[in-house]
Amino acid sequence: MVNRRHIRIKVMQSLYAVLQSKSDNLPKEEKFLLFNIKKATDLYILQLLLLVEIRNLALQHIEIKKKNHLATDEDKNPNLKFINNEIIQAISDSPEIKEYVSKSKLMQWKDNREYVRILLDEMIKSDIYADYLNSEKEGIYEDRSFVLELFKHIIAPSEKLFDYYESLNLSWVDDYPLVNTTILKVLKQMEKGQLITLKHLEVKEDDEEFLVELFRKTILHQQEFTSEIDDKTPNWDTERIADMDMILIKMALTEFLYFPSIPTKVTINEYIEIAKDYSTRKSSYFINGVLDKLLKDYNKSDRLNKIGRGLL
Repeated sequence: MVNRRHIRIKVMQSLYAVLQSKSDNLPKEEKFLLFNIKKATDLYILQLLLLVEIRNLALQHIEIKKKNHLATDEDKNPNLKFINNEIIQAISDSPEIKEYVSKSKLMQWKDNREYVRILLDEMIKSDIYADYLNSEKEGIYEDRSFVLELFKHIIAPSEKLFDYYESLNLSWVDDYPLVNTTILKVLKQMEKGQLITLKHLEVKEDDEEFLVELFRKTILHQQEFTSEIDDKTPNWDTERIADMDMILIKMALTEFLYFPSIPTKVTINEYIEIAKDYSTRKSSYFINGVLDKLLKDYNKSDRLNKIGRGLL
């Protein structure tokens, strides 16, 4: 499931793009933001289908070897344990995945077979694959354990694959860890006869509302927030403050004032952590200091309207 931290990151990126472009078409930008966050499902599907495509390519190689006039006994009677893997077959058989691929026309692996070949070669050379084929254990649990190892150690860490996804959609750079973590959770829970669904990356209705409101209110109140930040940073020229720091502070102030159910401590911690990944080395300290000063002012002036205990 898409979490609030991921939503905040997507909003941050959209705010940065809007402020840089000086766009004033808010409905259009909101629509693009929603479209962008839902595109993570494309990445989820592509990662799952890689397992199927690797299996299919392995089967093609087996059929080619069988037809070779110099085929060995091993070529004629290959080990089909990987080909018959129940987890991969469940992904291949998923009606939801088939419908999604048909509607969205996800054809990347048909047009870019080299990535499938690279991953197949890595798998064949690996101890993970050798141990799986040589193991006398069979069944769903053995198949699941192998697929988990294959995904964790060969597919997810692939730098070439990551670079390819980045070239397709820059926003997938941030989606990649979330999608891979979600896939591992889904695979761990797979049981016999169970099919893969798409519910795991759905954006819940309340999260979608949070995303749109956070984006909209930050945009609408950004000039007001700029003045307040200026007052608390008298030794800083506004232009010297990193653009990303300003955006993160304004998003946090939006949550302080317009999201009564979110504790202020949660807000501060979230944006400090995001700053560590997306802004300068000292940004988290700067953001923490500014937010602490403004929060004290808001408390004194009764501007906060938090609901419930422990939310201030």
